[in-house]
Amino acid sequence: MSSSPSTFDILYFGDIVGKSGRQAVKQYLATLTEPAGAVIANGENATHGFGISEKHYHELREAGVDIITGGNHTWDRKDIVEYIHNAEWMLRPDNFPAGNPGVGAKVFEVNGIKLGVINLLGQVFMGNYNSPWESIDRLLPRLKQETSMVFIDFHAETTAEKLAFGRYLSQLGASVMVGTHTHVQTADNKILNGQMGYITDVGFNGASDSIIGMEPEGSLQRLMSCQPARLEVAESDEVQINAVWVTLETATGKCLKIERINQQLTLASTESLGAAPVNP
Repeated sequence: MSSSPSTFDILYFGDIVGKSGRQAVKQYLATLTEPAGAVIANGENATHGFGISEKHYHELREAGVDIITGGNHTWDRKDIVEYIHNAEWMLRPDNFPAGNPGVGAKVFEVNGIKLGVINLLGQVFMGNYNSPWESIDRLLPRLKQETSMVFIDFHAETTAEKLAFGRYLSQLGASVMVGTHTHVQTADNKILNGQMGYITDVGFNGASDSIIGMEPEGSLQRLMSCQPARLEVAESDEVQINAVWVTLETATGKCLKIERINQQLTLASTESLGAAPVNP
């Protein structure tokens, strides 16, 4: 599964939810026998389910995550407005309104290889965000001037919007589009137009016995009574890993393979886990 001179492997983790999610990803990376060329993860739920603090940004980086993407919960932690300027390995969705700090697209150099990454939000049932279609028309050609390989994290609610956006991206020559946000992994990983790796939703990393990473009680109360209820992150030693492993052809950016990862783990003690090396 490791990269060769003609191919480049990417390991992408879906939404990391809370402490259990962070520990699950750390343990999984520490036990990999063949490292990926680049590790990307969606971190918008990493800090108690809502946003990502500076501490947890660095924690994920030290665990071996190279690039961290965001979503509609990006701004939930107040400190991100201050530290995102210095978080050079973090993206926030590009189609937030103008004036927001941070960047939504960038060409990163990981292990000597240039990889373009774009982070976008959907619009259907999501919020009053700018058009991701207009954003991608602007961003993708710009990044492809620097690298053949461009990876997109599309954080969206509906399957139809993700499928339509994926179809459009494959026509534009993107390398990979992963859907995020629903926290439920879909079984439709495929290569579109013989070019682009695609999956509607990668899922989430965190406590297995939960409702999309949250304690069941709050979700049940909301749904059964139609009244507000506080959502608390589920914490457990029994966790799940939801990810994809993607292999790209470096010369063309074409996706050769996209494989789903859906594993159940029991967390080891924190003391027994060493930090994985961070790619320069």
